[in-house]
Amino acid sequence: MTSETALWWARRDLRVTDNPALVDATATGRARAVFAWTPALHRWSGRRTAHLARVLWQLRDGLGGSLAVRKGDAADVVSQAAQEAGATVVFAAKEYSPAGVAEQEAVAAALRADGRELRFVGSPYAVAPGRVVKADGTEYKVFTPFRDAWRQHGWRAPAAAPNLDALEAWGPHADDIDLDQRAAHGDTNDPLVSTPEFREDRILAALDDFLDSDIATYGTDRDRPDLDRTSHLSVPLAYGQVHPRTVLARTARIDGDGARVFESELAWREFHADVLHHYPDARRASLRPVLAEGDWVTGREADEAFVAWRDGRTGFGLVDAGMRQLQHTGWMHNRVRMVVASFLVKDLLIPWQRGANHFRRTLMDYDHSQNQLNWQWVAGTGRDASPFFRIFNPSTQADKFDPQRRYIERWVPEIDTPEYPAPMVDHKEARAHTLELHQRAKDSGAR
Repeated sequence: MTSETALWWARRDLRVTDNPALVDATATGRARAVFAWTPALHRWSGRRTAHLARVLWQLRDGLGGSLAVRKGDAADVVSQAAQEAGATVVFAAKEYSPAGVAEQEAVAAALRADGRELRFVGSPYAVAPGRVVKADGTEYKVFTPFRDAWRQHGWRAPAAAPNLDALEAWGPHADDIDLDQRAAHGDTNDPLVSTPEFREDRILAALDDFLDSDIATYGTDRDRPDLDRTSHLSVPLAYGQVHPRTVLARTARIDGDGARVFESELAWREFHADVLHHYPDARRASLRPVLAEGDWVTGREADEAFVAWRDGRTGFGLVDAGMRQLQHTGWMHNRVRMVVASFLVKDLLIPWQRGANHFRRTLMDYDHSQNQLNWQWVAGTGRDASPFFRIFNPSTQADKFDPQRRYIERWVPEIDTPEYPAPMVDHKEARAHTLELHQRAKDSGAR
């Protein structure tokens, strides 16, 4: 063991448990940790920045107070921290999204200019994007064979515990972020909905509780927004407070269809990350066309329709319940996400990018590849996407997945009163019109 000080650059791996980059950094003998509070975070919602501050606060506590949280571009923050620590090697988890790649390239360049090295250890995925490929070396474009190959590829066991005794505290720094102040900012959670947990030990305990109980019926109950039968892992996964490898190590010990379905949901997360890795333009551009460009609704008509959708005033109970849940809590049940997305794109003919951008600004569990590619899945424009002609009927979806209307009435209490608006469109007519436009685009080969 050497006596050199190493630096851990905390990114989307804000945890102590199962963290290979932290393990390697603390194996050197002395180590410090830094998180860069970058300008990109300033574009987050107040709710998300507040939650990030809480997550960083608990991580700093778990590291014995040794985490520095500093304001600025990552390249400036990390290179300055490495100089202060006298660290020649900076350890970090590797990112694969376009923004993450650009950020780490800038950090690596700044460190090289100063004679230092950025060393990647691990990633936010069980299997890093680009590793699951066909026999000919090309990427998978269909989910099921990807998932099968992903399972066959396998993943490492969870990492050992880091040597926390190796961590050193920092002195005062002018750019240190006041996490207590940030944690209080923008906290507008609905009082009847629990605040997402931010303590790592409680997240892991809740995971174990879920796997001991609700996993058995997960295959069916996960689609019921009126039941609390999902894992609630989307927020911790987005911030890196739990690694999918940690989850998979636990589900491997469980028999039954529920555990396998749950693992498939994690595989979808990794499939979408793989797609974005191979097609970075998918963050903004459709991977395949579904309508002629001129058939999308734009201008004032689109703006008015979008506002009604955004505010939960469409006249369709399940759509409005989902949008209000998002507005009040920063989270929405996954089945309902599909319904509201289908309604925006296929009933209102508003491009998926506009809905994806709204989710980016409001979701607590925002993850770039998941958000963009899930929207493309619903819109029929993505890889192995739902066919464009599959248009969710919001009324029948409500009857099937919220049969007693508990979810709808929770979020739309005025639904049976004169104050509730009439449906803004006739779904049957909107569906027929959309399918006509889609067929016309196919016949003309429109792009």
